[in-house]
Amino acid sequence: MAAAAATAQPGLDAREWDEAAYRRGILRERDLSCRTLFRAVFYDQRDEADPDVLLAAASSDGSLASFSLSSCISSSASAHAAPQPAAAALVDPVSIVQAHSGPVYDAKFYNDPIQPLLFSCGDDGHIRGWRWHEMQSCLLPLSLQGDHVEPILDLVNPQHEGPWGARSPIPENNAIAISKQDGSLFAAAGDACAYCWDVESGKCKMTFKGHTDYLHSIAVREANHQVVTGSEDGTARIWDCRSGKCTQTIRPVQNKKFEGSWVGCIAIDASESWLACGTSSGISVWSLLSNECIFNADCGAPVQDLLFDKNQMAAVAGHGGLVDVISGFGSHLCAFRCRGLDR
Repeated sequence: MAAAAATAQPGLDAREWDEAAYRRGILRERDLSCRTLFRAVFYDQRDEADPDVLLAAASSDGSLASFSLSSCISSSASAHAAPQPAAAALVDPVSIVQAHSGPVYDAKFYNDPIQPLLFSCGDDGHIRGWRWHEMQSCLLPLSLQGDHVEPILDLVNPQHEGPWGARSPIPENNAIAISKQDGSLFAAAGDACAYCWDVESGKCKMTFKGHTDYLHSIAVREANHQVVTGSEDGTARIWDCRSGKCTQTIRPVQNKKFEGSWVGCIAIDASESWLACGTSSGISVWSLLSNECIFNADCGAPVQDLLFDKNQMAAVAGHGGLVDVISGFGSHLCAFRCRGLDR
């Protein structure tokens, strides 16, 4: 009877069952469903002949991967052409490295004309620099990649000494920014400090102290030799890079409806005259020339990211997939929610 059933329904024959492959598949699906991409950055390769557009993605599993945009578009088109298209195509990266022992929160390119570097920072308190061309030219199969590339630079946040010589944990790095003028690297850390690093020597040049809670974001204002930080303490601060002193404290959320107000992201426009702060409930735009608030916009949800584009600004609020597009005069041009794939 059992033999007849197995013959009638060969798919139920367990003699060829691969338990190890099944377990690997379950773990992979779980990892994919729980993974978060915290940052994606494009590699600027305008000087290269017929370049393929490449982007680097920083992930919560500690990996730093590069993708070919043309391959991603091709795979996406093939997936949607299938009879039952998947939610999203699973695309293999060009290369992948295990950049950090915890989540990678940010990545930025250091556009050296001879040897471009990709910097990453994460929960382990390290800032690491990777040779971009070395990552891309790897001939190893993806299954053997991960530890095949060594960082050219490895910076570690300082630990603070407490009573009886006890040292604090290494604070995480939540965001980084790079000065195009002198190549300095700035990091927004979890110990309420921002650090300025010299890329050539690998030494910390300056520490910016003044916030009372950990930092979410950091941006460079090149023309005035300043950096701007956004913090969980609800303020954004402008710092003088030459003296290390805070020159202005901005409080975007003047009337807190609840205690948990914060500045989660900041953006400076191309003219470096306007500063936008994304808060726990909306946007606050300030003139850096007159040091005054120009307007506030309520998004109804925490703002996850900000972007200036010519005379308008886009704000992304993660809750509900909400996107606001706001003009330079403070009026809402449009507000929409990103529609997902119907299943």
